[in-house]
Amino acid sequence: MGGFLAAFVLSFGVIFVAELGDKSQLMAMTFATRYRALTVLIGITLATAVVHLISVAVGYGLGATLPTGWIGLAAGVAFLAFAGWTLRGDKLTEAEKSKAQRSQRSAIWAVGGAFFLAELGDKTMLATITLATQHGWFGVWIGSTVGMVAADALAILVGRMLGKRLPEKAIKWGAAALFVIFGVWLIAEALVELV
Repeated sequence: MGGFLAAFVLSFGVIFVAELGDKSQLMAMTFATRYRALTVLIGITLATAVVHLISVAVGYGLGATLPTGWIGLAAGVAFLAFAGWTLRGDKLTEAEKSKAQRSQRSAIWAVGGAFFLAELGDKTMLATITLATQHGWFGVWIGSTVGMVAADALAILVGRMLGKRLPEKAIKWGAAALFVIFGVWLIAEALVELV
């Protein structure tokens, strides 16, 4: 196998498997109950491409790791804030509802931002850094990005199916609970690393 193809296949497989059951896959499922599947997929793809580009740059160019403890701590606190925001909810005027239905741009940024924070210091980011230290950066970047998006696309399909059957209040409380769980999880991982 050529250098690019070998790096692509290896990275795709490693990241796809690492993403199964990961917190960001559960986030994809949750977002898919609230936004259009394509909107969620675009947000995930943009965030994943950026995070994995940073990862391969670190792994290939510097050969060092990011200060994941502090990044994880900041991301955990942000997730607790997201939980409060989810429970508080937002009220849209009729004009805002109409605008939201016409444009999904703000939803793409919300999904992308949440995924970007969730992936900083995550095992898939660290796996991508590790792969990039040993394989070609471009194949690792494309393979890891496609692997993660494919795994999260599965979660989106499941989220869409569940969203048609769950009441909005259950979705809101479920999403807030997931944000709290992810926030506490990230903070605990960061504290273990920092202490």
